[in-house]
Amino acid sequence: MSYKDMILKNYYWCFPGAVSPRICDDIIKYGKSLQDQMASTGAYGNSKKLNQSQIKDLKKKRDSNIVWLNDRWIYNEIHPFVNQANKSAGWNYEWGWSESCQFTKYNKGQYYDWHYDQMPEPNNHPNRPTDGKIRKLSITLSLSEGGKDYTGGELEFDFKETDPDKKNKFEKCKEMSSKGSLVVFPSFVWHRVCPVKSGSRYSLVVWNLGLPYR
Repeated sequence: MSYKDMILKNYYWCFPGAVSPRICDDIIKYGKSLQDQMASTGAYGNSKKLNQSQIKDLKKKRDSNIVWLNDRWIYNEIHPFVNQANKSAGWNYEWGWSESCQFTKYNKGQYYDWHYDQMPEPNNHPNRPTDGKIRKLSITLSLSEGGKDYTGGELEFDFKETDPDKKNKFEKCKEMSSKGSLVVFPSFVWHRVCPVKSGSRYSLVVWNLGLPYR
């Protein structure tokens, strides 16, 4: 079964103010203490060195800085919401592994244009827990307060390709402007982060994997 055959009742499930400000601040402090790197996209894979032309092309699609985190206490904070959303939204996807957490910083003018998180083929990582799995459920946790710490930077969804009647009808996830709010959505759903107009927007993204749909 292809994900394009799925028409969903709920394209995302939000938990406003789910994570405490203290936890959010701890994640920000931890993320900022580590060396960040320029965010990339699937088109450039894991390339560590890009020439100026490639960087210019990349930044037409995505412009932000990231740090990878793998601490158990962060997963313990996130996973209960993934499970609850999976059940409450009626998706009931089988999943059993999470990739590294992506701590992301968007400064003024930075953004991430329309994209979806699911890869075209299952992972080919023999002898690793991710082998044969695909991204099924994505989460974004807002670590900073919209309107106070930053302006702009809205998270938007577009349901094109999954529901023709809703093609190109953008929907702002307004709940995600508040610090500690968390959203879960199927990894094939199109979304973007609009350009930040002022301040800095911090977020945490985690992709949760399972075997291909049957």
